[in-house]
Amino acid sequence: MARIAGVNIPEEKRIEASLQYIYGIGLTRSQKILVNTGISPDKRTKELTDTEITKLRDYITKNYSIEGELRRATSQNIQRLKAVGTYRGLRHKLSLPVRGQRTKTNSRTKRSKRVTVGSGRKKPAAKT
Repeated sequence: MARIAGVNIPEEKRIEASLQYIYGIGLTRSQKILVNTGISPDKRTKELTDTEITKLRDYITKNYSIEGELRRATSQNIQRLKAVGTYRGLRHKLSLPVRGQRTKTNSRTKRSKRVTVGSGRKKPAAKT
């Protein structure tokens, strides 16, 4: 099993798709990586040689921040927004949508469990 950046990538899938299992690599970045390393995107992961895997591993670690480093940077950016007291930081603190989405009707899961739309009547008292 090929292991890149601490992630086991699937053997049976095309290398173009299996690189996307690494946090921080999507389809476009995967395609660019394969073009720059000279590896065919149609190859399956199990068909790669050891030299190709090391070439991929070296290229990715040298040129991109991925996995733990990227997660750490993202969380630090959010913490910075909260500390400065920006509007976006406040939205993060309150667990509300950050990017301008409406909250009157949508984002019910983001706003935590609330009373759902219903009859509004109280339940009758239990009979003794």
